[in-house]
Parts: sequence; structure tokens; C-alpha cells
Amino acid sequence: MPHKTKQHKGVSYAKYGYLFSLPFIIIFLVFMLYPTLFTAVIGFTDFKGVATTTFNFLEHPFDNFVSIFNNKTFRTSLLNTVIIWVMNFIPQIGLALLLTAWFTNRSRKIHGQGAFKVLFYLPNIITAATVAILYSAIFGYPVGPINDLLQSLHIISKPFDFSTSPWAAKLVVAFIQFWQWYGYTTIILISGVLGINPELFEAAEIDGATPRQTFFQITLPCMRTILVFTLITSLIGGLNMFDIPKLYIWNGGPANATMTTSVFIYAQAFSGSYLYNKAAAASMIMFVIIAILSAFTFFLMRDRTEVRAKRAMKRMEKLSKEAAA
Repeated sequence: MPHKTKQHKGVSYAKYGYLFSLPFIIIFLVFMLYPTLFTAVIGFTDFKGVATTTFNFLEHPFDNFVSIFNNKTFRTSLLNTVIIWVMNFIPQIGLALLLTAWFTNRSRKIHGQGAFKVLFYLPNIITAATVAILYSAIFGYPVGPINDLLQSLHIISKPFDFSTSPWAAKLVVAFIQFWQWYGYTTIILISGVLGINPELFEAAEIDGATPRQTFFQITLPCMRTILVFTLITSLIGGLNMFDIPKLYIWNGGPANATMTTSVFIYAQAFSGSYLYNKAAAASMIMFVIIAILSAFTFFLMRDRTEVRAKRAMKRMEKLSKEAAA
């Protein structure tokens, strides 16, 4: 009599994965996807006013978008956003790379790295309202730590009001953004370095490479993906800058010098005539601008060697098919 083996039916846990992901899916659909789609729709309508619940599509659907493009304040806010982002991102990525090279240098042992990382990251978890109040006091006029320092160093002879100078206001907002985010960028870059194969660094040490050569010839090329992530997330966050420009100097600062596109959109939607349609149109314009710039960044930062290898592989496959035919 043949021996019968007992077969155990496999248990599928896939349904539990779907079950656990269901809350996120529901929250995403209700609080993110639906508002985004609704915003895109009302950009083509006459929807405005606090108590308004109905709206009609415009006879010329793109009137709101044309009106936003022709709005001088919107163009000013877009230029301000780009300038402030560039002024804070360049020193931010520079300092983050410097700190990354310092912390990941294999030739020196730095004690208390955890404490340093906590201190660097701490500004990122402080609320925007707290930061705005803090820097309003630091750059206070006529009495404030910065004014006292500049006068003691004989750089200025009398107190300087940073809130009335357009470029000074921009610099302060850019500095606050830099101070808040350089720690986060540093942590991300350090994580990227820790993910690189240690054998590459060991081989470089054996070949006699200096720490500087190792960083520029091995570390940076291997961090291409992390750098792309950092650049894209900073670009998206920078072009959506709202809390600090809004809270540090109200109403866009002197001559709208600190009015960013997000502050402009907020003003359109929640002040005056409550122009929800114009605010939605401006939001969609910014969405398209961010998408185009992100795609362009991906194109510039792509791995050209890998692209050439894929093209060569496709050519070889095509030639082999032609030869077989």
C-alpha cells in the first residue's frame, strides 16, 4: 500500500497586507486625491465667495489661468520663491556635503556623532510659528541681538530694520529656511553614504587615495540617487514655501519681497473676495511648473553611463534579431 503524505495547504497573508494598507488608501483618497482633483476642476469655473456652494464652468475655460499669468503680483511671487529657494538651497547642500564628508571620514573617529546629529536636526522639528517669533526677536529693531552684534563690530553705525529692506527680508527668510533644513539634508546624505559598499572605500585606501579623492571619486558618484532625491524634495518644498514667509513678515513684506506663490495663493483664496477659482488656477500652474522642473532635474541627473549601456544592449538585440531573420 503506497504511503500517503499529508499535504498542508499554504496560508496566504496577502489579504492582511491589503487590510492594513486600507486606512492609508482611504485617507489618501479623501484628503489628498479628492482635494487635488477638485482644485483642478474649480480652476475652470467661477467658484468664489464664502457661502457659495454652486459654480458654473466658464465660457472660456482658461480665463482664470490667463488672469493669473497676467497678474504682476503672481509673477513677483514666483520670482521671489525661486530667489529665496536658491539662496537657501546652495549653502544648505554645501554645508550638508561638508558635514557628510566630516562624519563619514574613515581616517578620523568623531566622538558623540549621535549628539551632533540630534543638534543639527533639531531646528527641523521646531514649529514654524516658534521659529518666526524667535527670528523676529533675533533680527529685532531697534533692539535685537543681530543689531547689537553688528554695531559692536562697527559694521553699522545705527540699528538696521531688516523688515523694511526688500533684500534684507529675503535674506532673513532664506537663512531661516537654510537653518531649518540643513540638518535634515545632512542626515539624508549620511544615510546615503552608509549604504555604499564598504569594500569600495577599503580598495581606495589600499590604492593610497586621499580622503578628498575618495569623497569626490567614490562617495559622490555613488550618491547620485540620494542627491536626486534631495534636490527634488528640496525643489518641491522650496516652491511650496509658505509658513516662514507668511509668519515672519505679514502681507508679503516690504514691496512684496517675501511673498511666495503659496502666500499669494492663500491671499487669493482666504482674503478679499475669496477667489477660490483664481487660487485653484494658480495652484495648478505651480503644479505644472514643479512637475516640469522635476522631470528636467531627473533628466540632468540621470546616469549617462547606464543610459549608453542600455542603448548598446538594445542595438545588440536588434542586430541579433536581424541576423536570425
